[in-house]
Amino acid sequence: MIGSGVFVTGTDTDIGKTVASACLVQALDADYWKPVQSGLSDGRDRDTIAELTGLAESRIHPSTYELQAPLSPHEAARLEGVSLDMNQFNLPATDNNLVVEGAGGVLVPINDDAMMINLIDQLGLPAVVVARSGLGTINHTLLTLEALRTRDIEILGVIVCGPANPANVEAIRAYGKIKILLELEPVSPLDSAGINAVAKKIGNLIL
Repeated sequence: MIGSGVFVTGTDTDIGKTVASACLVQALDADYWKPVQSGLSDGRDRDTIAELTGLAESRIHPSTYELQAPLSPHEAARLEGVSLDMNQFNLPATDNNLVVEGAGGVLVPINDDAMMINLIDQLGLPAVVVARSGLGTINHTLLTLEALRTRDIEILGVIVCGPANPANVEAIRAYGKIKILLELEPVSPLDSAGINAVAKKIGNLIL
């Protein structure tokens, strides 16, 4: 068992973290929490999770901060005249497993002093890295793994999202010396049935 929770981070933005998080929620029968949500104008990730998993509202925990602009947290907060206080980020109280979804990549700034990787470290959860399958992913993924390891953050493995690319997946596994938890090709249909089918594949790899 992975323990009480996992932090889903990525090598970039818009690479499939929310879909991967939905798969993990189903695989682990977990609650969901997005500590900081920016881009409210484009919708909430928690709403996507609810739609894809059918998870009860009581098991989708409120974000500590919600920001309007689809920008990195520090910049979205600056535009609203808000300062994001790291002391306000506390794990939700739950007896269930918990999937925590970050914003962007590990070195995305939260405020003047802290980045997303500091939040992962502060919460004390092991990380799952979500990466693209396409060109550029080897460099981005290895840099992400190195940053996490430099801070002694446990990494459960990598989920590779996008069209099948066996060569890139093997390079990430070999050069990153990391477990590939899942090759997550586009889910079709992208609905609860599709997510459930993927969740069955991933569950045995992390439990």
